[in-house]
Amino acid sequence: MSTTKKIAVSALAAAIGATALAGCGSSDDPASGSAGTKGAGSKTVTLVSHDSFNASKGVLKEFTRETGYTVKVLKSGDAGAALNQEILTKGSPRGDVFFGVDNTLLSRALDNGLFTPYAAKGLDQVASDVQLDAGKHRVTPVDTGDICVNYDKKYFADKKLAPPKSFDDLAKPAYKNLLVTENAATSSPGLGFLLGTVATYGEGGYRDYWKKLKSNGVKVVDGWEQAYNEEFSGSAGGKKTKADRPLVVSYASSPPVEVLYADPQPKTAPTGVATGTCFRQIEFAGLLDGAKNEAGGKALLDFLIGKKFQEDMPLNMFVSPVTKGAQVPELFTKFGATADKPATVAPDTIAKNREQWVQSWSSLVVK
Repeated sequence: MSTTKKIAVSALAAAIGATALAGCGSSDDPASGSAGTKGAGSKTVTLVSHDSFNASKGVLKEFTRETGYTVKVLKSGDAGAALNQEILTKGSPRGDVFFGVDNTLLSRALDNGLFTPYAAKGLDQVASDVQLDAGKHRVTPVDTGDICVNYDKKYFADKKLAPPKSFDDLAKPAYKNLLVTENAATSSPGLGFLLGTVATYGEGGYRDYWKKLKSNGVKVVDGWEQAYNEEFSGSAGGKKTKADRPLVVSYASSPPVEVLYADPQPKTAPTGVATGTCFRQIEFAGLLDGAKNEAGGKALLDFLIGKKFQEDMPLNMFVSPVTKGAQVPELFTKFGATADKPATVAPDTIAKNREQWVQSWSSLVVK
């Protein structure tokens, strides 16, 4: 995905046709940045992101009113593709701030030196457990989301079959040929799901688990868009394509999307979440090394963790705020799911093993 995202993730907003909107311009000089700061005279700050970035027009206008900067959003595919492009243009970035690198790919960004350290104003109000680079401040945490298996409620009700609750359940004969997931080598949700199995079964067990899933008919597609909107029978898109997979790797916040964009809105979500299959995703933003407008970039990072933007995210990008006290809309909490103990893998462990795990998974599952 972003496919990172999420609902990165996340790709949810992109899948429903959401578009990022640039804030309106201002004739005032930028209020942020001191004399001599690189880019202090520019009125535009460019945000490079994955396709799922989305914000309300009014929120970005508020950023312009507060700072004098207009936001230009440059979307670059899913999170992995966007990150790859920034690595290729290291030192001469296409923008000032990059948003959308998550904890599964964070080490790649940091090891390639993509970001200039900056401690954003308001970090003291951000939960400490998501500040994975707290010592150096090369990236700023912006949101969290859980990658989880979603299920089609109608399918399981019609079959009088209980939906799966855990990773173990997915390998049982009752769920044969029902699950579709994304390729861990090309998709953020796919990689997150793989890491969830590593966290659950360990180095010595995840391969055996995937052998069971393969024998049980798991289907692998390139990305979240195809998996969720074409292969998953519970989504609005899947209904149109007459999809036949009632289980899909998506997000804990996917059900609210199915409610919010339905006409008329149903009283209950048509999809549910197997909360025992969740992997915690954290998305970050950072000031790109070589940014032409460092002053505007710093102001934007401050804004991304401010309450206005944080409270705007849930129903635009379908992710959860990281700033303390940020209010979450009732629709998001009512229809979304919460994983009490989502699987996690330490970033340094991911850094050391990610390529090996993905290669091993690929040779086993998609060869």
